[in-house]
Amino acid sequence: MIPSPDRPEDSADVRGKHESHTARRGRPNHTETLAAFRTTGSRGKEHTMIDETELTDLTTRAEGPVLVPGGEEYEQELSGFQTAYHHRPAVIVGARTSRDVELAVTFAIKHDLPVAVQATGHGVTVLDEGGVLVTSRRMTGVSVDARNRTARIESGTQWKDVVASTVPHGLAPLSGSAPHTGVVGYTLGGGIGLLGREFGYAADHVRSLDVVGADGVLRHVTPDGDPDLFWALLGGRDNFGIVTALEMELLPVQRLYGGGIYYDAADAEAVFAHFREWTSTAPETITSSVGMIEYPPIPVFPEPLRGRHVVHVRFATTDLESGPDMIRSWRDVATPVFEHLGELGYDEVGSIYREPDFAHSFFGNNVLLGELDPAVLNSVLELAGRTAPVGCIVDLRHLGGAMSRPPRVPNAVPFREAQYILRVLSAVDEDSEETVRAAHQRVYEAVAPWTVGRSLNFVYGRRTEDEFVNEVYDADTLHRLAKLKNRYDPHNVFRRNQNIRPEA
Repeated sequence: MIPSPDRPEDSADVRGKHESHTARRGRPNHTETLAAFRTTGSRGKEHTMIDETELTDLTTRAEGPVLVPGGEEYEQELSGFQTAYHHRPAVIVGARTSRDVELAVTFAIKHDLPVAVQATGHGVTVLDEGGVLVTSRRMTGVSVDARNRTARIESGTQWKDVVASTVPHGLAPLSGSAPHTGVVGYTLGGGIGLLGREFGYAADHVRSLDVVGADGVLRHVTPDGDPDLFWALLGGRDNFGIVTALEMELLPVQRLYGGGIYYDAADAEAVFAHFREWTSTAPETITSSVGMIEYPPIPVFPEPLRGRHVVHVRFATTDLESGPDMIRSWRDVATPVFEHLGELGYDEVGSIYREPDFAHSFFGNNVLLGELDPAVLNSVLELAGRTAPVGCIVDLRHLGGAMSRPPRVPNAVPFREAQYILRVLSAVDEDSEETVRAAHQRVYEAVAPWTVGRSLNFVYGRRTEDEFVNEVYDADTLHRLAKLKNRYDPHNVFRRNQNIRPEA
């Protein structure tokens, strides 16, 4: 059971303060058959029986739908941005309110079932088979306090919705490169943003969180009221509960200078070498990355990119005056095949990376690098470039700056010494997964001497609960998280993730 914070707030009070931001619609007309079934428990019991009466009770009390296997609504509820991997839970609760989340977790505890959460479905890794899945896509409330430069954001909200709410006030969130990414999962995993070198991780700007813990109770968590849980949630992701909303500081940013330059992949060696040299002296006010991708020959992409393997360099800075001078040297590296650079309103920043906003299948991973040795670049170009055994998307982002410094309020985001993050992704299906996994692994093995860890947010595809937990945290951070897991979730209710096991 979760102990009460130093200044506890009753869960009904927390709900009463905040749930007016989510429209309370009428109860859905459920079409799923609430039939009795068996499923495996989470703490060693062979089977747990859930009968129709108990499911009907949950359905009656919940605002959102309660779904079980066997119908179209169940399958639709599981759909998300990732199409190759899906949870197969015994029960889905499509939460509309934090009370629905409380009901779902309480139901899971009663039936000895593990709990998982899904918002947009970008980061599906450890699959929930036979447990309770809470989907939060209906919880999309955003409220902006312009005077205090904060926003309260519910757990199913995407960055594009936050930006739409903050831009009229001349403010911006520390969002990521993809506007359609979910805010809460991104932030709880650290949050490497478009302006990260200047302002730090998104997690560093969180003021408070509402979380349903392993006892099924909603609590308002602040760094003063419960500093340990606050620390653990920001970096520990969904290991300590389901965050139903968070309050985040906003930036006084209305416009930035940014965009990208594309080069033919034949110039990749020169472009990557210049990225290494240029980032070694780049000021903290500019955040950048370089990527490699082969575009399909379809009209959705600009004509110069269709059917072409290219290198894409991206930039973002709040320094409107100096921005053009900062990137001037890039036009001498090679002849660009396409570019889009200039001043952007914050509601246009999705154009910098131009990441796909449609659901698709993908597998990927990452490593955090302490430095960008020339041998790293050679390995990436050889093993993930045009001659790779599988089609690879490469993304190499410059970290450091404010992300390398401890935040004003401590949190569990690790490996702040990392200067770069290297990601490799590929399209995947059932037949190609092992080939893709092996090809990616060769890249990471080649750069192992410069690797300091991994980022929790960029692990994609089917994984086991403990596959990377020793790599996404340093030893000291993991030890403290495990101790706190024993306090806040001793029975490991929240385990369908890169799992931090309770440590006595």
